[in-house]
Amino acid sequence: MKILEKQQYHLLFLIIFSVLFSFILPYGSFLQGNLFGIPTLFWVILSLAINVSHQVYVLICWRIQLKSEWITRKFGKMGYNLYIIGFFILFFARIISIVLVGISNQNTLDFSIKILRIIAIILSIPMFYLFYSVLRYFGIQRAAGADHFDPSYNSKLLESRGMYRYFKNGMYIFGLLILWMPGLIFASGSALLIALFNHIYIWVHYYTVEVPDMQKIYGVQVE
Repeated sequence: MKILEKQQYHLLFLIIFSVLFSFILPYGSFLQGNLFGIPTLFWVILSLAINVSHQVYVLICWRIQLKSEWITRKFGKMGYNLYIIGFFILFFARIISIVLVGISNQNTLDFSIKILRIIAIILSIPMFYLFYSVLRYFGIQRAAGADHFDPSYNSKLLESRGMYRYFKNGMYIFGLLILWMPGLIFASGSALLIALFNHIYIWVHYYTVEVPDMQKIYGVQVE
């Protein structure tokens, strides 16, 4: 397992989307508004930086652990705990940063706020079922990457209960809907644009990081 295996595609995605964002953001109302006297552009860049940092952090930690067990060799049983602290700090920063974008850029969508919030309620139904399935069957630790640190996961089967009974990767289909909520609730075009980026970007992570890693950990072909 190479640390940078398939990461040329990851880098290519980031280059392409950086170019697209540089063309899209100046148009329409994506950069309207401010928060605490700071323009929306700052909050957009901050949110994108946090999102990319989170996934790069996971990539580096997973791969160096999977390749050489460096984290657990260096820090022992505390290795996973140190990783998970960084994981959740960046995870919650990811959500908070999109909320800040939504507030800064609120009411810039030319669309009924009531309809947007009804859409948010509808999307929350599969999202909360997914969260229930993670808590009830899959487990928060496994979702955060414990299988890269604990060899006992090697003999476990892939989850097929709850939401996972119908969708093999319900987390990335429905879990990421939480990042669409700020844009819908605040009627923010910028927040929705970042949510779209996130939802596509997590699938880049899936195919360039998670699939190769799972094939090595579980010894099965993953689609």
